[in-house]
Amino acid sequence: MIVATANDPNKSAGEFKQHYRIKPLKATARRLRKRQTTSEKLLWQALHNRQLGGMKFLRQHPIGHSIVDFYCHEKQLAIEIDGGIHLNVDVKDRDEIRQKMIEDYGIRFFRCTANEVESNFEGVLAGILKIVAPAAPIPSISREGPRGASGVSSPKS
Repeated sequence: MIVATANDPNKSAGEFKQHYRIKPLKATARRLRKRQTTSEKLLWQALHNRQLGGMKFLRQHPIGHSIVDFYCHEKQLAIEIDGGIHLNVDVKDRDEIRQKMIEDYGIRFFRCTANEVESNFEGVLAGILKIVAPAAPIPSISREGPRGASGVSSPKS
């Protein structure tokens, strides 16, 4: 692996700083993968190996300066499971700011509580599928039938 140094002429200062910001984030994500909560383990069992709708999910995935619990790149979907700490007003406010920043990348969010995962597992899976399901096409309704609304042919040009 090649690591840029501050004097590397091939890297801009921003790229150099970005490299060192991402490296600790990846290490944190690895640590979080090893210390999953019960609800994360349960949901991961349904998400890994493309078991849910054929979608590939990653767990504890860095996006920007944050780490989301689960992420599907193909569907641009982040999933967050909120434990009891997220009931704290300060944590809730930070979560909202963090979610907005991630949504600014064009990523959709599905947020549920750990209690929902453990007590309404099928409902959580259905909620995830509902978000990624393509919107039903709006049927096009012609104002005029094949010969016009009055049954008279339209003027030809």
